[in-house]
Amino acid sequence: MVAMSETIAAGSPERAADAQELAAETASTLRLRIGGMGCASCVGRVERALAGVAGVSDARVNLASGVAAVTTIRNGIVPELVAAVEKTGFSAAAEESGRKSRSGTEEETERAGLRRALRVALVLTVPIVVLDMGGHWLPAFGQWLEATLGRPVLLGLLLILATLVQFGPGRRFYRHGVPALLRGAPDMNSLVVMGTSAAWAYSVVATFAPWVLPEGAAQVYFEASAVIITLILLGRYLEARARGRTGAAIERLMDLQPATARLVRGARVVDVAADSVLPGDRVRVRPGERIPVDGRIVEGGSFVDQSMITGEPMPVEKGPGAEVTGGTVNQTGTFDFEATRTGDETVLAQIVRMVEEAQAARLPIQALVNRVTLYFVPAVMVIALLTFVGWWWLGPAPALSFALVNAVAVLIIACPCAMGLATPTSIMVGTGKAAEWGILFRDGGALQTLRDTETVAFDKTGTLTVGRPSLDRPLTAEGFAADDCLRLAAAAESRSEHPLARALVEAAAARGLNLPPCHDFRSTTGGGIEASVDGRAVLVGRASFLGERGIDASGFEAEASALAASGKTLLYTAIDGRAAAVFAVADPPKAEAAAAVRALREDGRAVVMISGDQAATAEAVAREIGIESVVAGVLPAGKVEAVRALQSGGRKVAFVGDGINDAPALAQADVGIALGTGTDVAIESADVVLMSGDPRKVSQAMALSRATLRNIRQNLFWAFGYNVCLIPVAAGALYPVLGWTLSPALAAAAMALSSICVVGNALRLRRLRPG
Repeated sequence: MVAMSETIAAGSPERAADAQELAAETASTLRLRIGGMGCASCVGRVERALAGVAGVSDARVNLASGVAAVTTIRNGIVPELVAAVEKTGFSAAAEESGRKSRSGTEEETERAGLRRALRVALVLTVPIVVLDMGGHWLPAFGQWLEATLGRPVLLGLLLILATLVQFGPGRRFYRHGVPALLRGAPDMNSLVVMGTSAAWAYSVVATFAPWVLPEGAAQVYFEASAVIITLILLGRYLEARARGRTGAAIERLMDLQPATARLVRGARVVDVAADSVLPGDRVRVRPGERIPVDGRIVEGGSFVDQSMITGEPMPVEKGPGAEVTGGTVNQTGTFDFEATRTGDETVLAQIVRMVEEAQAARLPIQALVNRVTLYFVPAVMVIALLTFVGWWWLGPAPALSFALVNAVAVLIIACPCAMGLATPTSIMVGTGKAAEWGILFRDGGALQTLRDTETVAFDKTGTLTVGRPSLDRPLTAEGFAADDCLRLAAAAESRSEHPLARALVEAAAARGLNLPPCHDFRSTTGGGIEASVDGRAVLVGRASFLGERGIDASGFEAEASALAASGKTLLYTAIDGRAAAVFAVADPPKAEAAAAVRALREDGRAVVMISGDQAATAEAVAREIGIESVVAGVLPAGKVEAVRALQSGGRKVAFVGDGINDAPALAQADVGIALGTGTDVAIESADVVLMSGDPRKVSQAMALSRATLRNIRQNLFWAFGYNVCLIPVAAGALYPVLGWTLSPALAAAAMALSSICVVGNALRLRRLRPG
């Protein structure tokens, strides 16, 4: 909260006072859907308007999604935010996260409106092109038109058709462009209005009062104004369709929740809307159905396909007491579960919210783009004015016609749409693809930081290892069978809650051993346990625990020392006063751990293990999976210090962990990566969440980060390069050398093509496959 107050205070003394008065309130992020934005300069103006509302610490607008994310420390501020946006000429409305109807309905309405306008414009424009340009293409056709209709009638038809286009389908440009001009904040719509209106008005004068124009300048450009509007509408429609696909990941995630749930109410089972399920309700799921909400199985069991949530391809067996997640698919059996999280609290809703927040993120490079484009449109208007004056003053006859055509071409071709779409479209597609892989970017900015990460530090337990001790191998004394020793030791340990005790019990169950009853159980803290099993005295614990009771375990010394040196924990077992067996218990590495480390090293990243476990154990695991640098035996504060040491010299460090004790290190790292199988505290401290707990996804996240940033660079190069190269061409720079000028219609086609190319390039990220 201190940092937030400082951010607000940086603006003005008045804002600082507001921050001090409101410092006690909790920060929250509101999402507004913004209507009417057409280019990056619109984004800049909306952001400035939102940031000017008292209590707002940050405002970020995404052109591709049309959503503004506003961080505020005030409650009930939405009406003020909406009013601030509407003053700039755009519409705004509060948006609820994860509501399927929101994006689908509004975006489809926008596309439908553009589709209707485009159809009308096409129907009216095609005759204009045929009537006006047909005579140039086929002189005989032009002579027939002149002889049949006559020049006045032909011009009258062109005027009527062009006027219908200008103020019919073209009305949308006036609705936004003229108010923006009057406010002194012109946008892309203003450029279109000025260019097409100039061509249309000039043609009207040439039609009805040609004598007021210089000799030879009474040319009509009805086809130019109509074709420009039609082509820009075509570009916007194609862009809207493509942009709709950039948010497909969100739609697919929201489609995972079924519409209905089957509630068990006494002897009856009733179907209700999934949104109406409450915590504590009993829900029944049949084979092949999606689980509607999160819960805990109370009766029955099945295999559940969790791949759409975690990315794990194999179904997971679930029985009574097991957690189930809304959106996952029940495979074989029928079970009842008690709902634990519903509505916006479900895992699926939280995933949708995280993806939405990541897609609304603005990378550092986008802030520069927005600043540039804020002044871009006024600069283009100045260039168009200079183009008009230069051609009128210095151009060949008819100078006025040349001046008009080239000035209009400059206004039309210089739309900054492509620049505004370059970054957000790539972020939306990239983070959406990551969600499909089970990688959630809680902070979109981590996309850029992750690419530059030089060192990846892993926690050990639960991150690189299974996180659950298991029996590695037993050593038995002469005269004792391994299974018999395990059966007796596990029976004695069945009364203990220690994790090592559970390892023995689970190992016995895995071998199909039946455990006899345990009597006279006693536990010695830090030593071991003793009990009577099948009438036999059983002791399990440290070697010193047996020694204190006069039992000699020196016969195991050589082999036991080697096991201990490899990081395994030893449980000595004595039966009826004789040392019978030593069980080596270890937390084994995950099957994917070695591959994950190898992939990172091949990618040029340094890999380090930071663990609170003892050095021998940590180093043994590190050797097994290929990590050479180990920091062991550290508390949470020590993990933070280890991360800071790795960051020395400005190096970027990612930390991967899953436990509560990893949260400080996750927060300290440049990018914190938490396993979704870990604790809520770790996940809340992280920038990236790996839903499946598979450490190989760290390298996948980095590969996706690299691909997304490369895609953004390509988009920005195209968008800026397009304007830098074609504005001079539109102004007539090539005319003195090659005699070329750029017609306004071609300028409109090039402008539309630039935005489509940027969005199309971003959509290529959807073809990425995990390595």
